Amino acid sequence: MQPSATSHIADSLTRAIALRRLRPGTKLAEQKLADHFGVSRTLVRQALHQLAQNRLVTLEPARGAFVSAPTVEEARQVFQVRRMLEGEMTREFVRTVTPAKLRALKDHIAQEKALLQGGDAAGSIELLGDFHVRMAELTGNTVLAQILRDLVSRSSLVTLMYQRPGAQQHSQEEHVDIVKALAARDAERAVELMEEHLLHVEESLAFDRPAPTHDISVALA
Repeated sequence: MQPSATSHIADSLTRAIALRRLRPGTKLAEQKLADHFGVSRTLVRQALHQLAQNRLVTLEPARGAFVSAPTVEEARQVFQVRRMLEGEMTREFVRTVTPAKLRALKDHIAQEKALLQGGDAAGSIELLGDFHVRMAELTGNTVLAQILRDLVSRSSLVTLMYQRPGAQQHSQEEHVDIVKALAARDAERAVELMEEHLLHVEESLAFDRPAPTHDISVALA
């Protein structure tokens, strides 16, 4: 029962953040969450640690947990670094491409499409980000995969909070085009598509969207 309860708390908070019902910087008081979900503070703490691993929550010693609040400048820098890294990653993927690697990416984008059709916003953003990590893993460069996993986690938080409606569908379609270029072993086209894709994701962010609430009870209703 405990893992299920922890997952339920984590999923509920993720959904509230994804739907912008919780403002970045909101304090997530353990006791208030425990009362809301009718569970122990231990289970709430486990859920918060889980979200901290995904950078949705920031844990501060002696202060508690807060909804992470990435700055506009941080978001720009993250996407700049990603474009620098992922262009070369795309070239490397083309150099080492195999039918098995292409099947792995095609299976992944099929899962993306299924989640989007199911209306799972938070899950879709996570899976769309994982596409890039999966590419890095398939190149066989574990260091690159680890670095990119951290960058994708940071940019996923930004898109989760600030992306305009409809952008996820566009991202999924661009993944399809990237895989087609990879399958054709057209490195220049694949790199061009990857750079355009990351630029489009960054351009889809609306940092001036109306602010959500600080009230946990309202956000989780």
